[in-house]
Amino acid sequence: MHVYVVRRLVALIPTLVFASLIVFVTVRLLPGNVIDLMLSQNDIAVGKDRAALEAALGLDRPMHVQYFRWIGAVLQGDLGRSLWQNTPVTTQLADRLPVTFELGVLALTVAMSVALPIGVYSAVRQDTARDYIARSFSILMLAVPGFWMGTLVMVFPSIWWGWSPEIKFVPFSQNPVQNLSQMLVPAVILGTSLSAVTMRLTRTMMLEVLRQDFIRTARAKGLAGWVVLYKHALRNALIPVVTLIGLNVGVLFTGAVVIESLFGLPGLGAFLVNGILKRDYPIVQGAILVFSTFLVLVNLTVDLLYAALDPRLRRA
Repeated sequence: MHVYVVRRLVALIPTLVFASLIVFVTVRLLPGNVIDLMLSQNDIAVGKDRAALEAALGLDRPMHVQYFRWIGAVLQGDLGRSLWQNTPVTTQLADRLPVTFELGVLALTVAMSVALPIGVYSAVRQDTARDYIARSFSILMLAVPGFWMGTLVMVFPSIWWGWSPEIKFVPFSQNPVQNLSQMLVPAVILGTSLSAVTMRLTRTMMLEVLRQDFIRTARAKGLAGWVVLYKHALRNALIPVVTLIGLNVGVLFTGAVVIESLFGLPGLGAFLVNGILKRDYPIVQGAILVFSTFLVLVNLTVDLLYAALDPRLRRA
């Protein structure tokens, strides 16, 4: 197992290098240019000032030279400095990462709290009225985008009841109760959207496992119903569900970009959107590199969870 983990960690290196190369090139192919934006907003004359500005920002060198300078600094723990504010990207990411991480953990907790129990219950009560209600709920959540639901929450309660979510963000370290109350609504919206697919897959896999011979054998031995259901059936049904949860982490961060912008949360999502709009290359590169690193580590964790759920993989 240790050798497998080491091999997987080594294999992550070319993946991250390739991802960094794609991000570095793609962000420079976006329409518009950071120099044009700076000149238009600061009313600087074109020509000599443009050349001086490009030289000051290090954008006058060939793209491959810029890339190797950037990746060399990344290997030393330096993600560069913002082109607009001249502040370290690492510091800004460190300030915003806890917000996105908290939102992601809360949303994933909501998603699993909804998806797993309802999926299991729907499989056990197959083709009953409650099963149809649960399946209809999952289809509804698939059809309703998270950003649309978030917009409704922002608009209609303020019109009908005079209530709107808190705009000024309060960190968890300052006031945990107010922070959780502020994060709860966006986390529920994001988590409910993610729960739909997981709920349907949990139901499908539970139905398949409950028809297996080893489940009939466990019941024939006189084991309690909850033991058969949770210790034998659910454990085997969770293997593909864990894969889906790992994939949902990527969807979670994609949704967090929109949700954070809607609710005014100072997380990585809103930070990345602002960096793209301003063509702040170091910010975009640093944020996406952090996302990519987190996603590949999540995929590694999912692979390791397979061994915990399936003893056959541990023996292999």
